[in-house]
Amino acid sequence: MQAINVLLVDDHPVVRQGLISLLSQYPDIHVVAQADRAATVLELAAQLRPDIILLDVRLEDASGLDVARQLRSARCAARIIILTSYDDESYLLEAARLGVDGFLLKNTSAEVLADAIRAVHAGEQRLSPTLGSKVFGQLKALSRSHVRSASGLTDQELELLRLIADGASVSQMTRSLFLSERTVKRKTKDVLAKLGATNRAQAVAEAFRRGLF
Repeated sequence: MQAINVLLVDDHPVVRQGLISLLSQYPDIHVVAQADRAATVLELAAQLRPDIILLDVRLEDASGLDVARQLRSARCAARIIILTSYDDESYLLEAARLGVDGFLLKNTSAEVLADAIRAVHAGEQRLSPTLGSKVFGQLKALSRSHVRSASGLTDQELELLRLIADGASVSQMTRSLFLSERTVKRKTKDVLAKLGATNRAQAVAEAFRRGLF
């Protein structure tokens, strides 16, 4: 099996060393390089072409979200996972608007982090469970009729959007909605189309923008 190559970006040496140590126990995940400053990330990403960039939201010389924006502008093919100590919803919203593929807190266990890296590498999105719960709590606060009139989503599509915001995998969606995997994928495309989004993260961001969350 070819290892998933990871570029680790964090301005704290102890944090970087700890993450490298944690991830070293998984043979399918390989930290190919590390960076502590935003200025070197684009260069390393272009040189090494990592599969995943683990990116802190606060760096010494820039915001990690600004780095993510630069990576997207440079059409970097790497998938981006924000790994931070801050559960500020404004960070989550901006990350989603940028099309970031994952948003995890640093208190995430090694196993959950490794699973998230694998899932994001496979094309899925991942949120820390506590962040997903925040999104779900805001979503439930709205009436179903208001959400439908504002977004054009059906009850089932709204539930699917809730699962997307909660970071659920396709298999988890099939169990929750009692639908086939094929139907879940088709309905996910329908939800993205209605929201004018190209991926799950952008769908969540658009839902925030429209006031659905």
